[in-house]
Amino acid sequence: MVTIKKALLSDLPVVLSIIQHGREKMMASGNLHQWGSTHPADEQIRNDIEKGNSYLVISDEKTPIATFAFIKGIDPTYLKIDGEGWLNNEPYGTIHRIASVPNARGVLSAVVEYCFQKVKNIRIDTHEDNIIMRNALKKLGFTYCGIIHLENGDPRLAFQKTLTTI
Repeated sequence: MVTIKKALLSDLPVVLSIIQHGREKMMASGNLHQWGSTHPADEQIRNDIEKGNSYLVISDEKTPIATFAFIKGIDPTYLKIDGEGWLNNEPYGTIHRIASVPNARGVLSAVVEYCFQKVKNIRIDTHEDNIIMRNALKKLGFTYCGIIHLENGDPRLAFQKTLTTI
């Protein structure tokens, strides 16, 4: 059983190290364009921590094995969606910048379970080439809702899962 805690600024080196593992995992799986070698920027990770939106997933052995950002409230890049559209317009939280160390298992499931303790709607997006994430989202019951565009215009596949029928 893992535990999840908010990351502190003192955790920044650990979070950045896990993010680097995430970049390497994406590249190795053929997802060359989602993060590349420089995204997310160190400044973005620091900002997540300072705003209280950055988390660490801690193993039974008390070792950090994953990180993610969870942001409650409106995500500006989610205001416009091409395709079927969101399942509802109720308040939601968004999972961003999730990454894990090599051989970590069940991370997304633990993160989603944790986030559902905070909100009843979760939205998440990923790159078309991120087959690992797309399969994991499907397995966890997320619904594909359409395509959103990041601030820089890059398209992302958008998903949502809700615990309630609204």
